[in-house]
Amino acid sequence: MDFANAPKIELHCHLDGSLRPDSVLDLLRKNKLEEGLDESNIDKALKISGDCDSLVTYLEKFDLPLRVMQDKESLERLTYEVFEDAYKENVVYLELRFAPVLHTRKGLTERDAIEAVIGGMERAKKDLDIEGNIIICCMKNMSEEAAIKTIKAGYPYLNKGLVGIDLAGKEDEGFAYKFVEAIGLARDMGYRVTIHAGEAGSGQNVLDAIRMLGAERIGHGTNLYQSEEAYRLVKENNVHLEVCPTSNLQTKAVDLLEKHPAIYYYRDGLSISINTDNRTVSNTSLDHELEAIGPLLAIDRPAYMKIYERAVEASFADQDTKDKLIDKVRRMI
Repeated sequence: MDFANAPKIELHCHLDGSLRPDSVLDLLRKNKLEEGLDESNIDKALKISGDCDSLVTYLEKFDLPLRVMQDKESLERLTYEVFEDAYKENVVYLELRFAPVLHTRKGLTERDAIEAVIGGMERAKKDLDIEGNIIICCMKNMSEEAAIKTIKAGYPYLNKGLVGIDLAGKEDEGFAYKFVEAIGLARDMGYRVTIHAGEAGSGQNVLDAIRMLGAERIGHGTNLYQSEEAYRLVKENNVHLEVCPTSNLQTKAVDLLEKHPAIYYYRDGLSISINTDNRTVSNTSLDHELEAIGPLLAIDRPAYMKIYERAVEASFADQDTKDKLIDKVRRMI
């Protein structure tokens, strides 16, 4: 299967984990924040190394990029570049996610950040043959009040480039209990819901995300198998799993790619997509992810079309966009 030339869908990609190293360095220099960083060491500063021992260690790599993502111009530029990089590997639809609250350190409001990111995406959609939408993240380590503030900040942009809500960050057991009111509000407002669960935490967290928060999709869901009830709900309700193979190896969610639970999930008929999670932090691309796990899933052309179509179906795109994306794969494969 020639993945490089196939049209692709990406549903799980974080903006702050997918920046071009040269752009980060350029913005560090413009803001006089480089502090010893240059072309010889910027990659090491941004990308995960072999000594990553957990999700918590992995998340430390986000501190540096966030330093240059505190003004509208930079956010717009960096968003455009992520879409451009995705376009170059034939991604035809990208849902890009970010946490607006993390971009308010120097005076931006959350609405300012959302506007800038949507602006960068819209410019990319105009210039390039790519479709996309934005998902905003609330942070699990912050309060429910902070999550509600983010949800309200995004509401004016709902279905105007912004489509979904997520809970991201360090995964504690039982995190869903803390955000029932916030995510319920988001659902009532019309947000689509995807939740990071079962990545570093248990299958019970997946069950809670579906039952308590109304998750339509699960980010990662690696440990779904630990809960029979969660597994049944995912299968019966066609809850989509956003699988991120390389990231899961790096965070020690799995020990070997050959033993990734997603292989079983796929063979058992669950709806999954293959994603990068963080293109820069994980030093990966969607081509790389597909080439790594594709042989383990025995993906040939018919199988790829089914995975692609399931990703389109699970996306938060409107129906017209979905129809165009399905037509693309049927014409190109």
